[in-house]
Amino acid sequence: MYQSITNDEFYQKQKKQKINLVDVRERYEFAGGAIPSAQNMPLSELGQCFSELDKRQSYYVICQSGGRSAQACEFLSQEGYCVTNVMGGMSAWKGDKK
Repeated sequence: MYQSITNDEFYQKQKKQKINLVDVRERYEFAGGAIPSAQNMPLSELGQCFSELDKRQSYYVICQSGGRSAQACEFLSQEGYCVTNVMGGMSAWKGDKK
């Protein structure tokens, strides 16, 4: 099971501390604008690359609106990762983008 956080809660948290953020949007979406600290792992490739993540770390997962990140969180939590879904995704993001 995974947790969820609102976009506003996430924004406040990431301003105060370094967090591990996984953006599961496709590469072309990520290239169009992303949170600067985000690591891109498209949902379509997650099954092949999730082992690059460290199970000793916790991760926040974001997509465009929250659907794909929820799917990614479901998968990653079943694989033993501590993950939190960022609800609303990039469509609700009010912070800085690269």
